[in-house]
Amino acid sequence: MAEKTCPVRQTIIYISEQIGSGVLTDPRGRRISEQILQLTEEIAEGAGSLDHLSAIDSLVKEYFYENSPLPNHETGKTLKNILKEHREIFQSHIDSRNCPSHDCGKLAPSPCQMACPAGIDVPTYLALIARGKDAKAIEVIRRDNPFPWVCGLVCTRPCEMMCVRARIDTPISIKFLKAFAAERAMSDRAYKNPEKKPDNGKQVCVVGAGPGGLSAAYYLALMGYKVRVIEALPFPGGMLMVGIPRYRLPREVIDREVAMIEELGVQISYNTRFGKDVTFDALKKEGYDAFFIAIGAHKSWSLDIKGEKDFPKVLDAVTFLKDVALGNHHAPGRHVVIVGGGNVAIDAARTSLRLGAQKVTIAYRRSRNQMPADIEEVEQAQEEGIEFSFLTIPKEIKGENGVITGLDCIKAELIKKKGSDRLAPVPILGKDFTIRADAVIPAIGQYVDDNGMEAFDRVNWTRRGTIEVNHASMETTMPGVFAAGDAVSGPATVIEAIGGGRRAADAIDRYLNNIPQPRMPKIPVRHTIEPPVEMSADQKMTLKRPKMAMLNVDRRRTTFQQAELGYDEESVRREAGRCLRCDICRRCGKCVEICRDKMGIDALQLGYLDFDEPSQTDFKATAERCITCGACAANCENKAMVIEEKEGQRLLKLCGIILNKQEIQYCEKCHAVLPSKAYMQFIAQKTGNITKAPANGLLCDICQRKLSAKNHVATRPAKPK
Repeated sequence: MAEKTCPVRQTIIYISEQIGSGVLTDPRGRRISEQILQLTEEIAEGAGSLDHLSAIDSLVKEYFYENSPLPNHETGKTLKNILKEHREIFQSHIDSRNCPSHDCGKLAPSPCQMACPAGIDVPTYLALIARGKDAKAIEVIRRDNPFPWVCGLVCTRPCEMMCVRARIDTPISIKFLKAFAAERAMSDRAYKNPEKKPDNGKQVCVVGAGPGGLSAAYYLALMGYKVRVIEALPFPGGMLMVGIPRYRLPREVIDREVAMIEELGVQISYNTRFGKDVTFDALKKEGYDAFFIAIGAHKSWSLDIKGEKDFPKVLDAVTFLKDVALGNHHAPGRHVVIVGGGNVAIDAARTSLRLGAQKVTIAYRRSRNQMPADIEEVEQAQEEGIEFSFLTIPKEIKGENGVITGLDCIKAELIKKKGSDRLAPVPILGKDFTIRADAVIPAIGQYVDDNGMEAFDRVNWTRRGTIEVNHASMETTMPGVFAAGDAVSGPATVIEAIGGGRRAADAIDRYLNNIPQPRMPKIPVRHTIEPPVEMSADQKMTLKRPKMAMLNVDRRRTTFQQAELGYDEESVRREAGRCLRCDICRRCGKCVEICRDKMGIDALQLGYLDFDEPSQTDFKATAERCITCGACAANCENKAMVIEEKEGQRLLKLCGIILNKQEIQYCEKCHAVLPSKAYMQFIAQKTGNITKAPANGLLCDICQRKLSAKNHVATRPAKPK
């Protein structure tokens, strides 16, 4: 461990090494170390409290239990000494929420990992995929997300929105690479569960088998808890199964990944309504120690317009998609109008088309660029022939004898309202029109159905009808009851529900082991740093994001076959190799400053390092000016920029990108390694005649001085006799 390392970071490194090296073979010792590591990481991140320090003190004492093995004692003594000597620094991290030496910042994750609601270590698994290690990549993903295959097909990819590569050309196709690795690992029978801890004798009940509930169940099972999941539907997945159509997410993908969770011993009770078929009091009597609510948001908001309650063919989007998932494959109508602009609206429209509707129109009250739906979903819908009516506000559903004939609408314009930056749609008087329809499907949002939740009488609900929680720990106001997913956030994304379930599992474990909860949401953790993939600057600049192969449009319009066909293996490996490895390079720009301002070379054209105003980046340009002096590498704190000498060449590399390559020169006299010729010329120019190189040959400093001395003696005038 480095001498100048912050003691808090030093403690993290030490405990990680103890756990990773296998020194702590005793299960109890490992448990104590893992809990101390978790608390220390939170202190380093500024998420700790005074309770964290006292909890660490108590855990350190636990190392010295009766008949405790020697490695436990040694680990306990080391940690005790660190805490005694550096307590003020731990205290400073807690009080200031910052590291005084800025050393803990070296543990900071990349922008893509920070953007991921589940905190997945994206750069590490991309590096593994680039090398063809798909099963290992899935292991990395499942530390934070038990559904890599599902998310590889339906995630809204917030990670790609923050991808630094987009400042050069386009973001890495993170989502689809994950899907490829998961499918390949599953196909190779290499998709395996981590080893779970021994049964700890405690039981947790999860209400809801959606992505949030199943994620919590997965991590709790790995921790040794007995988990029972209560699910009202006849199958698992929640909105994964009844809200996302099969052309986006095949059912077998959900089934296979849920089966992996059940393999850990998680029991799922289907067709079981909480509060009706099973009660809170009965579960408490069975010995359940904690409860996790993940009931989703399955109720649709109504349009609140005239005629909405008068016709049977006004179908809310959630119920419509659910009925299709349950086997009702009848077209809702010949002319279907979907009202809304989110992903659910797009799903309802594309599903209607596949069921046989002749014409499908999406009516949205704002403009296209304000649609919250995924842009790729919108483009695919347009390819399939779905029409869009923008700036359209529905007024009334018209019809006769119980049959819809049309949707009366009024044209809108976008006007900036006081107190809001977002333009609001305002009706234009006299601009009324009718869209022909025999079925109308509102898709303007969902809310939480709290039916059956009466037993959780001390849980507070917000004005939006969602469950109130402490977002750092997902604790509700009722002791022992936790919640996450759409029931807390309102309608959100699959990955947000997974992230909430993961946090809740950790919080439940802490609650049942009397470990203090974090006072702020935990920063994602880099578990390891995989070596970067090496490639030339030319390769790094010329690689482009591959185009997604699609099922042909005729087949897409008439079947529920998967629409996106995925990438071939060669494209996957190349695309993963485009990653800039922002987990290693922190983009501080010090290398550019040193090269440009201190050395006066200006060889590093790395415009992407400037977040606010990125300029042109050209990795190839470095070789034209670089003198391989090594000043950039010497000043790089994270060793992202390095100088290496191998096979007779001196290489300058940035996260595996070979920026410059020069033949190594040797002293002609003693064969010592010399700097590059360009560097020697640079030094000669800076120092003038002081270190002027000899006219003939390449010599090291020592040989040059010897030669100079010899020449000086040879040319010195002889002493007069």
